[in-house]
Amino acid sequence: MKFAVLVFPGSNCDRDMLNAALKTGVDAEYVDYRETSLEGYDGVLIPGGFSFGDYLRSGAMASVAPVIKEVKRFADEGKPVLGVCNGFQILTEIGLLPGALLYNSSHLFVSRNESLEVVNNNTPFTKAYAEGETVVYPVAHGEGSYYCTKDMYKELEDNNQIILKYKDNPNGSYHDIAGIVNEKGNVCGMMPHPERALESILGTDDGVKLFESMVNSWREQNA
Repeated sequence: MKFAVLVFPGSNCDRDMLNAALKTGVDAEYVDYRETSLEGYDGVLIPGGFSFGDYLRSGAMASVAPVIKEVKRFADEGKPVLGVCNGFQILTEIGLLPGALLYNSSHLFVSRNESLEVVNNNTPFTKAYAEGETVVYPVAHGEGSYYCTKDMYKELEDNNQIILKYKDNPNGSYHDIAGIVNEKGNVCGMMPHPERALESILGTDDGVKLFESMVNSWREQNA
């Protein structure tokens, strides 16, 4: 398996994403936002940061970058796409995930470890976890409050698209939502950073299972 780690002007978690992929024993490379082909890759990782300085709004300018057309193709073909923090914002901007990310309810930038509940472990991103398991990932965002309408929330619940919820909501996200998948289950977005939760010596290694889940799911599908 080979991951493409997208890099936009202002990305700052691209190295963490690359390291997370390599830690699972697969290949990964940085891919510039100006590229127009993702041929040869099996999955896409969209890192956190401040793409294009978050001008207009987070993820808005990145949503029209040349590489996005290929990201949409990947999603349509059922290939795994993971967007974390700014990557999540980008996925909502391009319509691959429902809802939007708004300013934190406190209007402050939040940076700390957060406890999360795995509410759906039946996805390619969470299958290595137990349902109801508590994990700890860092958060670092100013616009991380997930918003959706009541009707959209009902659809998310009915389709089991909510995968992570905050135990102690740090940003005002609707119904404590921290991470979701699309209806197919192959596109995932979350505000907390699993790629920063790889080493227990740094406070938590709970993110390792997420990347292992992605790799093992792909291997099972392509055996």
